Amino acid sequence: MGIPRRLCSSLNLFQVVRFGSKKKSYSSLHPPNPSCSNSFLTHGIHVFQCPDTVGIVAKLSDCIASRGGNILAADVFVPQNKRVFYSRNVFVFDPVVWPRMQMEEDFLRLSKTFNAMRSVIRVPALDPKYKIAIVASKQDHCLIDLLHGWQDGRLSVDITCVISNHFRGPESEVIRFLEMHGVPYHYLRPTENKSEPEILKLVQNTDFLVLARYTRILSSTFLRSYGKDIINIHHGLLPSFSGINPSKQAVDAGVKLIGATSHFVTEEHNAGPIIEQMVERVCHRDNLQSFVQKSQNLEKQCLSSAIRSYCELRVLPYEEKKTVVF
Repeated sequence: MGIPRRLCSSLNLFQVVRFGSKKKSYSSLHPPNPSCSNSFLTHGIHVFQCPDTVGIVAKLSDCIASRGGNILAADVFVPQNKRVFYSRNVFVFDPVVWPRMQMEEDFLRLSKTFNAMRSVIRVPALDPKYKIAIVASKQDHCLIDLLHGWQDGRLSVDITCVISNHFRGPESEVIRFLEMHGVPYHYLRPTENKSEPEILKLVQNTDFLVLARYTRILSSTFLRSYGKDIINIHHGLLPSFSGINPSKQAVDAGVKLIGATSHFVTEEHNAGPIIEQMVERVCHRDNLQSFVQKSQNLEKQCLSSAIRSYCELRVLPYEEKKTVVF
């Protein structure tokens, strides 16, 4: 069991430069740059993974503070009996004082100092949004939710295309939405693995894939060829209720708790590292219709939450089959 150590910007350790307040506290070694102004500040995110040792937090905070930045939130996790350090820092900075390329060089220097396995920076206001493709089948509740989340800004991604093995007519809600927003829809006939080369061609320029209740199993060949992360969603009735109409099976069995799981896709079917899980109670008053509606709502929320966590650099690999989710 891990021992999380949660830090926040209220700690004196991180109060190097406090922007936007009348009272500013700062170290005499790093006084605030007079050119800094709240109107220029933007947010940055940095995640770090390296062998655990003394002084990592101090060096990370000093790296940010020495460039006039200020940490707003910090998470640290060191698993029990494992000398591995995980962290995620959210900070504000002036991109004029601390240009993006300089930031890369500064954190790269830290990576070399601590032999880091992972050091990733993201500045949402300056960096391109993640490009994704959505792969779906007949059920479209997750697909529609993702499209509306993208439209209203809840999901900060660029959807390059939607791929499906289910034909949708021109009057369907999905097709009308995609045409209105200029997002291509590719219908690929459901033939055994023969569509995978076509999918690969369509998703080459994406940063990751989202399976929105896609019912086919991606082959090991596809996973290795794509080589990037794939996020999947499935209901929480597995493995007890599988096959045709699992919801009816669960209702007939009188289950009291339902859920949804979003995870990374691996060669082991539905067994990849878990990103997000959600549950909800059901009872004897639920019929099949209300049961399915609750289950689908969980799937939509769970998948959207997983995608947001991924885009906000909250998800880090932990051991072989686990994740750290800050």
